[in-house]
Amino acid sequence: MTTSVLTDPVLPPGESFAHPALSYRDEPDFLRAVGSFVQDGLEAGRPVLVLVPGPRLEALRDLFGGDGGAVWTDMAEAGRNPGRVLSLLATFAARRPGRPARVVMEPIWPGRDRAETVEAARLEALVNLVFADRPTAFLCAYQEPALPAEVMALVRRTHPALLDAGARGARECAEYADPLVVCAECDVPLEEPPGAVAVLPYTDGDLAAVRAFLAGRLEGTALSAARRSDLVLAVTEAATNSLRHGGGRGTLRMWSTPGRVHVETRDTGRLDDPLAGRFRPDPTAASGGRGLWMINELCDLVRIRSSADGLVLRMSMDLR
Repeated sequence: MTTSVLTDPVLPPGESFAHPALSYRDEPDFLRAVGSFVQDGLEAGRPVLVLVPGPRLEALRDLFGGDGGAVWTDMAEAGRNPGRVLSLLATFAARRPGRPARVVMEPIWPGRDRAETVEAARLEALVNLVFADRPTAFLCAYQEPALPAEVMALVRRTHPALLDAGARGARECAEYADPLVVCAECDVPLEEPPGAVAVLPYTDGDLAAVRAFLAGRLEGTALSAARRSDLVLAVTEAATNSLRHGGGRGTLRMWSTPGRVHVETRDTGRLDDPLAGRFRPDPTAASGGRGLWMINELCDLVRIRSSADGLVLRMSMDLR
């Protein structure tokens, strides 16, 4: 197993933060480069988290003959909503306090749609913000030939260096930018619904009406009863935030696209913290923060847009 990726100075021994991207062409390329990164970490006694989509996850585990001491997580499930991933990373780090760690991530893969890609790029930017002073070496894999050019442009905005799995050495990403700048760039306008939209204004005392409105319309979808319940709970939390922090009223919209149900709340509130809802809240804290974290945990995609006009929170659930 080659160690060419591991000996590059962009990846320190594990005593400081590093966050390069890895460009790979195919599965053998991926296994060779990522496998050596994982092996090097395990041999050094580092905690290792592998967070990549299922097929590559299983191929990598097979390479190690099983767990091998690493934590293996399917990004296509755990990171289906990129808004969940920082919480997962924080939980991994909290269980191993003060220990230098290694993390492999593949947050964008061929087939992820534009909305998911933008939120995954936001995640990558926030990794730079949250882990800047933590001893964690990340390696973020991207199958470059199979990804659109605009995706690789986002990769270069969120990683200070780019490694090539087929060549020794790394090149600096001149396009790398401040995480908060990238987060602002990710606030692209949300697309308008393509078809019929159900609309419900709500105000104080209307939460039961919000739940009934949703429950009735979700019965006609392919969502399971459990996932309908999850979406109703998430939207109830969003509407509650409108009533508490968004001027005491809001507007709910609901519609479907192929393979997905969308529900959106709009109010006059603001949300300026890019990390809001990204971490499991302390249940004893008086400041709250539970609602948005729950929304991220329950939904398959969450998009937040805050402007002078107010706050838009769009929650999507896949029909699966």
